[in-house]
Amino acid sequence: MTNQQPTCHMYVSFQDDDKISIFTMDPATGGLDWQEDVAVDGGPAPLAIAPGKNFLYVGRRGKQEISSYRIDQRTGGLTLIGTAPLQGEPVYVATDRRGRFVLSAYYYQSTVAVHAVNSSGVATVPPIEWRYTSHGAHAVQTDRSNRFAFVPHIANRGPNAIFQFSFDEDTGRLTPSDPPRHSPQEYLGPRAFVFHPTLDIVYFSDEQGCSVTAYTLDTSAGTLSPFQTISTLPEGYSDSNTCSQIQIAPSGKFLYAPNRGHNSIASFTIESSTGRLTATGRVPTEPVPRAFSLDPTGSFLFAAGLDSGRLASYQVNPDSGQLTPLETYEGGNRPMWVLITRLAG
Repeated sequence: MTNQQPTCHMYVSFQDDDKISIFTMDPATGGLDWQEDVAVDGGPAPLAIAPGKNFLYVGRRGKQEISSYRIDQRTGGLTLIGTAPLQGEPVYVATDRRGRFVLSAYYYQSTVAVHAVNSSGVATVPPIEWRYTSHGAHAVQTDRSNRFAFVPHIANRGPNAIFQFSFDEDTGRLTPSDPPRHSPQEYLGPRAFVFHPTLDIVYFSDEQGCSVTAYTLDTSAGTLSPFQTISTLPEGYSDSNTCSQIQIAPSGKFLYAPNRGHNSIASFTIESSTGRLTATGRVPTEPVPRAFSLDPTGSFLFAAGLDSGRLASYQVNPDSGQLTPLETYEGGNRPMWVLITRLAG
């Protein structure tokens, strides 16, 4: 009798179709099987899953709401259990490390927010925090210790800065760090970020800089110091391009960032002790790869083309991190988020 890995579930939001598509993923081959489409009116875009994997939070940009769903642990199906009206259009949602709060960022409203999660798993109103930062706020997450939070702001319509906060995991309150922001000297436009799984290092994708910048996290002050910026583009490329999301392998060995314009996914290896990046190449992908995700084991990567509506799948080489194209799947209109998880049941 063979030990079979449990099936993974993938959730993809399609903003212009007002739906979230649910797929199962074969953990051995990376193959996808469509399960169902869940109607979510009001432009579903950012997605976040609770640490216990029992709740999914959906930012609805058109209706300006965060909706809470219970996840069926056997089927992956979604049941709406609550909706929190907002004063803006959420471009990013995340939970804190304990799942007691939902954090969200508002590009157009220049705001970061924190909503408490009640005992039923619902993000509640009024928000604990509705804090003005600056135009172009694009993401918010707490660090591995759950004591600090960061909010990147892009450059062309924003201040080209990362706002730095202390986070109280008991109350959900944000307190500006000292200094309250890091402003890159270069025209980078920090947009999205990931934490290294074991090192005190944070990697940001730079929307305007078409690069990834690595920062050391001071775990006593909650502040960031850059030590490397590396391009996502091939040498000599001069056409239009911007970067979007960013993903790090669970092993901490590899990092990926898509290019919107060059239409590729750049890959990097991560030095195990210093966290420094080495570029290892790019693979072509679907037009305007805004959203993408690794599976929970880091064995497969899926990228959604904003312009094509398709999902491209890749196998990750466990030694080099190189991507090998697999299959392409039809999806829908304007895919905004790809989230893959392994459920309990």
